[in-house]
Amino acid sequence: MNEKIIYLDYNATTPIHPEVKKTIVENFDIFGNPSSLHTPGRIAMEKINEARASVAKLINADPEEIIFTAGASESNNTVLKYVVCSPQSGCNETCIACAGKDEIITSAIEHPSIISTMDFIKQQGGKPVVLGVKSNGKIDLDVFKKSITHKTALISIMMANNEIGVIENIKKITEIAKKHGVLMHTDAVAAAGRIKIDVKELGVDYLSLSGHKIYAPKGIGILYVKKGSPYCAFIHGGHQEAGRRAGTLNNLGIVAMGKAAELALREMGAESPRLKLLRDKLRDGIVKSIPDVSINGDQEDILPNTLNISFMGAEGETILLYLDMEGIAVSTGSACSSDSLEPSHVLLALGLTPELAHGSIRFSLGRENTESDIDYVLQKLPPIIAKIRKMSTAYNRSKK
Repeated sequence: MNEKIIYLDYNATTPIHPEVKKTIVENFDIFGNPSSLHTPGRIAMEKINEARASVAKLINADPEEIIFTAGASESNNTVLKYVVCSPQSGCNETCIACAGKDEIITSAIEHPSIISTMDFIKQQGGKPVVLGVKSNGKIDLDVFKKSITHKTALISIMMANNEIGVIENIKKITEIAKKHGVLMHTDAVAAAGRIKIDVKELGVDYLSLSGHKIYAPKGIGILYVKKGSPYCAFIHGGHQEAGRRAGTLNNLGIVAMGKAAELALREMGAESPRLKLLRDKLRDGIVKSIPDVSINGDQEDILPNTLNISFMGAEGETILLYLDMEGIAVSTGSACSSDSLEPSHVLLALGLTPELAHGSIRFSLGRENTESDIDYVLQKLPPIIAKIRKMSTAYNRSKK
C-alpha cells in the first residue's frame, strides 16, 4: 500500500475543513438543549440561529426558510413523501394528494434518495414520471414541458449531477413548472460550494443540501422551504424547527454546517476556477496519454471539480483498486450505490452500453488537491489501464 494518499472523491464526501474543525472544538461544551429556556439552552439556540443565518446566506434564503435535518436524503424524502401523505399523518388536509394531484416528475439520473423514494411513492399509489435525459446528461425541455399534466403535483430535478457533474437549467425548469402551477424541488447537494445557488433567482419551492459535501461533518443537512409553500413534517414528536422537524437539535452538527456554509461562500470565487484548471489538466492529460476513452456528460455546463470518464476494455472496479494501491482514491460512481454490482444508472441513462458504463471512473476534486496530484495521477494511470487491457481478451479481440 502506497503511503501517499491523493483523495479525488470529494463528490462522495469531504474531509472536515480545518476552520470547521476548530469551530467544533470551540463549541464542544455548548451542550444545552436549544429547546430549553434556561441559560445553557439559550446559548445553544443563539449558536444555532447564527448557523441558520449563515446557511441561509449561502443560498440567498431567509433564515426562517431553513430547516435542519439529518442529511439531504432525509430532506429529499420529506419533500417527495409529502405528495402521498394523508390527513391521518397530520397534514390537516393541506397536502397535494388531498388536492387530487398524484404525479411527480423527476429524471432518470437523480440521486438514489430520490429514485428509491419514487419507488416507495408508487407503492403508495402515487404516479412517478421519470424523464430520460439527452446523451450529454441534460433534460430535454420540450419533452419536459409535454410531461406536465393537471395531475402533476411536484417536479424534482437535481441542480447538478453527483456522478457526471452536469448542471441542469433549474431556473428555466422552474419557470415552466410555475406556468403550470406546479411545485418545484431541487437536490443541490453536488452544486453547493462549487457554483452559485440563489433560491430567489431560481424560484424553487424546496431545496436540499448536505453538510458532509461542503467540508462539514456527516449527519447534518438542510431543507429550504420557501415561505408559503405547502409542507408536511416527515418526523413527528416535538416542536423543534417551528414544528416542521421533530428531534433534539444537533448542536455541533448545526454549528459546523453554519461555519462550512460561511466558508463555502467566502472561498468559492477563488476555489472553483482553481479546481476547474486542475480538472481540465487531468481530462486533457488522460485523453492525450490513453487511447479509447470517452468523457461522459456535457463539458460546458458542468461542475468545476468533476470528471467522469470511461475506459474501453477496463473494469471500473479494477481501475479503482489499482489506483488505490498507488495511493489514489477515486470512485466508480455514486458512493450511495457503491455496493451494487449494477452499472451506473446515470451512465446508462446517457446511452452508454453496460460494458462502457462498468468501465467508468469519477474523479472529483477538492480543496486539498494540487497540480502535483494531477501529475502523479497522469503518471500512474496510463500504465494501469495498459496493464488491465492487456489482460482483457475482449479488448484485444476488438483491436485486431
